[in-house]
Amino acid sequence: MEVIVWSAEKMGVQMTADRPKKVDNQPVPSTSRFEPSAPKFKRWGRKSPFVRYGLPMISLTVLGALGLGHLLQGSKDIAKVKDDQEWEIIETRKALSRTGPVNAYKPKKISLEEELKALQQKIDIENYEYKKIPKLNEGK
Repeated sequence: MEVIVWSAEKMGVQMTADRPKKVDNQPVPSTSRFEPSAPKFKRWGRKSPFVRYGLPMISLTVLGALGLGHLLQGSKDIAKVKDDQEWEIIETRKALSRTGPVNAYKPKKISLEEELKALQQKIDIENYEYKKIPKLNEGK
């Protein structure tokens, strides 16, 4: 059994360090044009906490209110369309009959005095009997 070991030199890969190593806690000179932005972002939270905490909170509140307003307006539009459809149905029913909607409620013209006389004829308040109402414990 033969074991093949590939080295970086055989594969054509150069193993050179692009950056010099740190010596005695001194900053390493950067060879690239772009600096990492993480340290700058960490400094924002220390120097001005409003930028890190306040601004996102305020923007979330404002954008949330605008989003909810948009959703509520959509539901109001749908309710208005439904009301318009119901109104059209009522108008078409009115158009079918000259006196108003088909099978509409037509109240009778009755006065209070007539209602009182009708009730007095049904109930005789002169003839009555006393009846004892049993208590809860009395029936046992």
